[in-house]
Amino acid sequence: MKVVIVDGDLSYPPTSGKRIRTLHLMLRLARRHQITYLCRGNGDPQEARQATEFLGDHGIATRIIAHPLPRKSGPLFYARLAANLLSPLPYSVASHNCAAIRQAITAYADEHPVDLWQFEWMPYADALRNRPDARRVLIAHNVDSLIWQRYAENEKNALKRWYFRQQGRKLERYERQVYAQFDRVIAVSPDDAALAERLYGLHNTCVVENGIDRAYFTATPGPREPHRILFLGALDYRPNRDAVDLLLERVFPQVRAQVPSAQLCLVGRNPPAALVQRVAALPNVELHANVADVRPHLGRSGVMAVPLRIGGGSRLKILEALACGLPVVSTRIGAEGLALVPGRDLVVVEDVEQMAGALVEALRAPEQAQALAEHGRRVVLAHYDWDVLADKLEQVWEECQPSTSPGGAAFNSQARESLVGRPRA
Repeated sequence: MKVVIVDGDLSYPPTSGKRIRTLHLMLRLARRHQITYLCRGNGDPQEARQATEFLGDHGIATRIIAHPLPRKSGPLFYARLAANLLSPLPYSVASHNCAAIRQAITAYADEHPVDLWQFEWMPYADALRNRPDARRVLIAHNVDSLIWQRYAENEKNALKRWYFRQQGRKLERYERQVYAQFDRVIAVSPDDAALAERLYGLHNTCVVENGIDRAYFTATPGPREPHRILFLGALDYRPNRDAVDLLLERVFPQVRAQVPSAQLCLVGRNPPAALVQRVAALPNVELHANVADVRPHLGRSGVMAVPLRIGGGSRLKILEALACGLPVVSTRIGAEGLALVPGRDLVVVEDVEQMAGALVEALRAPEQAQALAEHGRRVVLAHYDWDVLADKLEQVWEECQPSTSPGGAAFNSQARESLVGRPRA
């Protein structure tokens, strides 16, 4: 098949959960299909060059449109937020408005036959509105309206809470309109698929979960330090910053009061300067920014903390931790969307208030925590391998193809039935 993947963010290097997912599925399917990757770049020529070379080595043609998103800081950012009050579009959609991306999409469609368009982000799909025959799927990395609802629920400032609720309502209207235009909306968890169906009455949803690279994470170095707590996540992502604030303000001080030798290790990309300065002044807390390989931290730590109270989709960090046998303590929101059983595969607490006690218990009884992690590891390796998930995505691609002959439907059915057992390239 000839497939074009349209992305609002370059997927290489894989420095976030969204990038990791897009890249790993694309690499595997490029072994069997002709993939063109058309994406918006951040204006960094070195990153664009490295990505083009890497993807080209894997048979993926790459077109990067250098058009950085507006900065999320400074007076102009707040002016744009204020101006968005007059727009029917949510800010996250309006800020992605990019004529150059749409022109690149329409130009490619004019010049090349395409069997399927896969969009990693909603706002660019309208470039094909005048092509009703174009087959389109959407990867819904989150149901974004849910995230903004949770922003509002956890915001103490009344003005910000009002703004978040307004954005959530705009996103809900936008998702309802856009989701229905795709042949398939591909959620990353059964929870998200069910939510989209309930909110928008959809009948075109399916699920292709997030996953892990089995070979990569089973080769994780040790030994473990039992009293070392790890937080892993992009530090320029608001839900992760909220979780880190909770760790530093409420959770870790309670843990240290009971386990003085406890250490907290924060690992993630692009930490704000204020966080760097804050960590430097705190005892037993360290920050590792923009690391090339997270495995040494996964292998060295005694437990991973996931104190999220804002989020959607599912957490690759939990899958990665369990894939290498690292015990996990998570809130219910942090662990949602995963086929993991609390008390069997990991520890799940209802909210952040219970996080400190659960972490103390894991530090004091590492053998028990390790037993949970071992069972969780087996579940993750069995159900969340990128090779298996690429087969699932390929099945969705096949189902979106029209039957062009009397035997077409039978051919597609036979192809779908053979996908899971197909030898991998």
